[in-house]
Amino acid sequence: MPKIEVNENMFFNVLGKKYDYDTLESKLTCAKAELDEKPDTSVPQSERTLKIELNDTNRPDLWSTNGVARQLALHAGAQHANYDVFLSRSGSVKDVGNRVVTVDAELKNIRPFMVAFVISGKAIDDAMLKDIIQTQEKLAWNFGRKRKSISMGVYRVADIAFPVHYKAVDPDTTSFVPLQCTEPMTCRQILTEHPKGRDYGWILQDMKKFPLLIDDKGEVMSMAPIINSATLGAVQVGDTGLMVELTGDNMENLMLSANIVACDFADNGYEILPVRVDHPYETGLGTSVVCPYYFQPTTTARLSHINKMLGSSFTESEVKDALYRMGVSVVEARIVASSSDSDIELTIAPPPYRNDFLHEVDVIEDVMIGRDVAAFEPEAPSDFTIGRLLPITEFSRKAKTLMVGLGYQEMIFNYVGSKRDYVDNMLLDSARVIEIANPMSENYQFIRPEIISSLLRAESKSANAQFPHKIFEIGKVAYLCEEENTGTRTRQHLAFLTAGSSANFNDAASEVAALLYFLDHTYNVRESSDARFIAGRQAAIFVNGVEVGAFGEVNPQVLENWAVTMPCTACEIDLELLM
Repeated sequence: MPKIEVNENMFFNVLGKKYDYDTLESKLTCAKAELDEKPDTSVPQSERTLKIELNDTNRPDLWSTNGVARQLALHAGAQHANYDVFLSRSGSVKDVGNRVVTVDAELKNIRPFMVAFVISGKAIDDAMLKDIIQTQEKLAWNFGRKRKSISMGVYRVADIAFPVHYKAVDPDTTSFVPLQCTEPMTCRQILTEHPKGRDYGWILQDMKKFPLLIDDKGEVMSMAPIINSATLGAVQVGDTGLMVELTGDNMENLMLSANIVACDFADNGYEILPVRVDHPYETGLGTSVVCPYYFQPTTTARLSHINKMLGSSFTESEVKDALYRMGVSVVEARIVASSSDSDIELTIAPPPYRNDFLHEVDVIEDVMIGRDVAAFEPEAPSDFTIGRLLPITEFSRKAKTLMVGLGYQEMIFNYVGSKRDYVDNMLLDSARVIEIANPMSENYQFIRPEIISSLLRAESKSANAQFPHKIFEIGKVAYLCEEENTGTRTRQHLAFLTAGSSANFNDAASEVAALLYFLDHTYNVRESSDARFIAGRQAAIFVNGVEVGAFGEVNPQVLENWAVTMPCTACEIDLELLM
């Protein structure tokens, strides 16, 4: 979970009041946070650091001093800030003057999107500068997948000549002086010789051209997402005007990050000046994007659903007050008919720094936190129930016992992985594979649609173990399905794999026969064309005319993708279809 360090003096100044540490600990629950470590009280307050751990990753707006302080202040009854003075909205765009950035068309397949804004009004002090750097790193590392999807740069605006240009350049012939250096280096050199280049060079190393941000005088500002220049990109205490830019590959995430940073600065008394970025291609928010920009959709929730989920009897005004304390505005409340009585449907609009409302339950959660969890009276269960295993669990245990009897060793794997693991290595079509909309890492971006890939991952690490290897897993898979209300379907599957020099189709067929016999099923097989297996050495399994699975000798290309050097056979069966 994200952890932040905040200057105690700055934090309580932004909050507008001071708490002792025990009271602060209790107040932090409204931000799903807790004190990770109390500061040393022998140190002067201006130098003390509060270490705060955030227990949720879907609220990146809380990953800063201002974010946490804002949430605590709102929960205590503070008024909402008026961000409309600098926010553009659909149909209403703020004037940008000459603050324009042009984007090179060649960046579409390199690092395509950019947003920016300018802050001014007062000098940056040491505590604010440290907080800017921390926010930059937290957003880029956690939310931006180690700068791959989001990176942020800050520059002294007084030295910048607009319009600014975001260009694709030859990395071997383009050079500038990066931060922490005194001599120019080519963009290619920076990847191997500069500390930040060694840390983040993997993002650009395979690109024929690199992204470069320059002003209208030709002065280099930065090579995103690696390093700023030592001239325009060296922000210091006392600077009074800064340009903030973010680049990446997801426009909504970039705009949300920009809104978060802009609102943080606005809460500290800075003036926010919008910047227009002209893209020669579509971004999802248009081609000419003015930032900061409000793009969040509304979400609805019914009063009866809120009270049913929370076990409460809140009135409409109480729900509105709870949401207001979370920074959320109720823009409409209308009476709707229900099966037994009239109901009230609330339409809520999140603040510009939040984009985490995906469902009605997200609204209900905010109502609960806004009312304060401690305000709910604990109740003992009123019904006495006896727990029992689900039928699928009992059936799975029977299948597990049979697999152990056949000489297989049970494995347990994660259900979330990468596109390479679940699609590319398995030669599968990605059309039905579930992709997570906002993953924290590309290694945990997809939900597995089958289990054989997990078994092959284990086999790829087991070359030194004595052969043959016989492993299996019984677990969940999920895939897109239009027939379901959720658009997805989750199933319980059994898969097993044998790796060895003598692994062959006939042995796999005999083990399938033994398994289904002891599960009390008759079956037949038909020729199949599953890309995971060798053509002509595979079969689909049918029970009562329904296809329940497939088995065969694993495709050599699949084995090569996994760096598995021994022949393998595998089988996968949908257990729920056998019940």
